[in-house]
Amino acid sequence: MASTPAAPQGSHPSQAPAREQWSGQVGFLLAAIGSAIGLGNIWRFPGVAYSNGGGAFVVPYIIALLGVGIPVLFLDYALGHRYRGSAPAVFRRVHAGLEWLGWFQVFICFIIMTYYAVIVAWALRYTVFSINTAWGDDAAGFFQRYIGLGELSSSGTPAYSFTPVAGVIIPLILVWAFGILTIARGVSNGVEKANRVFLPLLVVMFLTLVGRALLLPGSTDGLNALFTPNWAALSDHRVWMAAFGQIFFSLSVGFGIMLTYASYLKRRSNLVGTGTVAAFANSAFEILAGIGVFATLGFMAHTQNVKVSELDDIAGVGLSFTTFPTVISQMPGGPVFGVLFFASFTMAGLTSFISIIQVVIAAVSEKLGLPTSRAVLVAGLPSALLSFILFGTSSGLYTLDVVDAFINNIGVVFSAIVMCVALGIVLRRLPVIERHLNLVSESRMIGPWWRAVIMVLVPLLLGVMLVQTVSSYITEGYTPDYSRSFELVFGWGALLMVVIAVAAMTLARWATPVDDFTPLDLDALEEVK
Repeated sequence: MASTPAAPQGSHPSQAPAREQWSGQVGFLLAAIGSAIGLGNIWRFPGVAYSNGGGAFVVPYIIALLGVGIPVLFLDYALGHRYRGSAPAVFRRVHAGLEWLGWFQVFICFIIMTYYAVIVAWALRYTVFSINTAWGDDAAGFFQRYIGLGELSSSGTPAYSFTPVAGVIIPLILVWAFGILTIARGVSNGVEKANRVFLPLLVVMFLTLVGRALLLPGSTDGLNALFTPNWAALSDHRVWMAAFGQIFFSLSVGFGIMLTYASYLKRRSNLVGTGTVAAFANSAFEILAGIGVFATLGFMAHTQNVKVSELDDIAGVGLSFTTFPTVISQMPGGPVFGVLFFASFTMAGLTSFISIIQVVIAAVSEKLGLPTSRAVLVAGLPSALLSFILFGTSSGLYTLDVVDAFINNIGVVFSAIVMCVALGIVLRRLPVIERHLNLVSESRMIGPWWRAVIMVLVPLLLGVMLVQTVSSYITEGYTPDYSRSFELVFGWGALLMVVIAVAAMTLARWATPVDDFTPLDLDALEEVK
């Protein structure tokens, strides 16, 4: 079944260049896992699990993985593989009126990569700091001095600062240089080769780190704190929403990444099998990270003679750049442990970072008819400059916190809801996508249950999350720590910038023949199978 013909929009009569491809299924799988395994696995999952029922959290987590995460991942894979293009090209090929959704996903990634690079830069710098535990006995104060934290308004709330922080800018330049050069080398020679090196190294280093953490005094107390189930928590809807949110964000679905990666697959690819392996590999790493983090927290509680529940900063920035450095200073062989932790943190961030950049560069390259090397400069350099201006200053932590909250909790969730509703209910394209998944994969396990999840369950669950979030941000603000004007500029302002950019790029003319495309002939494929 061919897609609905789209109205010509400046298509060029010349033929589009041949699309790059992964060297094989393994190369794609490593890249997909590398994208999924990122900063959130290490600093978000342990805290979310601990505060939402401990061991009992595994129940909603697995249900969310099987019931929502993997089905949406399959949808991303199938869209990219069937329509073989960047996010805007794919959605335009589905229906001309959906091109804007592809650009919405692209500019969500554009904003994310501006601040994601900064966190990776912090981790890179802390890898060096770990060699001699440069933070001494005051990890919290050291981190604040390192990022130049300051600039409060007259009311005592954070304000934007133009003051650059050299200690952040230098590693940030290195991170951006790595990302731009990797993408410029192409999918196979750049992205795939980077993941072939970094992902195995990440797994080996993190396994070593976890093994060391388990041998620390008090590690058992930390594991008990994480995995002791609080079954009563399962009656709280917020625990279930936290599980679905964790799975959704962790798998990098719904905002163009997996869709773009799948577009470089060969025509015959085992989408269902690969997607299942990638999803479970990501979840396995999250659980491994939880074990490593809480074994270490158990040691910290042991040295301070307190309970794990009495510790501060067990998630997010505080966990990585305050709590862990404190533990590193207290433990035997701390510098080695620190290098392992922050080097692993850096590599996990880099593999995800390049996947985010790829979404943007692929779209710009196709829309403007530019080779990848030039598209990287056109889109990558402005994003890097924005990264330095917004997050490389002494107010960087504040702006990062607000932008991340609004872009992820509103932008990404909205994108996924529209995608599922448009394809499942408005355009009714799920039957052909389901058939595509079954015919290119080794087994036909996708059925009516999958369509029900995409059409009903995902929009319903994410819709509740979105309504609650938007209502809360409008009436109460994101957090009382920030002024409403600060949130207006950097939170709602980031979303407004995305909307304006989406409108501009959707109206622009295509330099490549995006409408001159025919999907796989599924009838012929079925005869072969």
